Amino acid sequence: MDSQNMSNNAGQAKGQAQEKANTVMDKASNAAQSAQESLQEVGQQMQAKAQGAADAVKNATGMNK
Repeated sequence: MDSQNMSNNAGQAKGQAQEKANTVMDKASNAAQSAQESLQEVGQQMQAKAQGAADAVKNATGMNK
């Protein structure tokens, strides 16, 4: 194998490694985004439940008039 072929092979391997690294980074970014969205949704659900509980207490104690 001459040096031209070795150089081509090295360049090709580098390109493939970069492509795989980019794919991994994209998947990690997507997973982080999904987790953030899930946590925001859970937070909104908890806030709604807390508000509902507060309203129920106000109704039960007559403070919601």
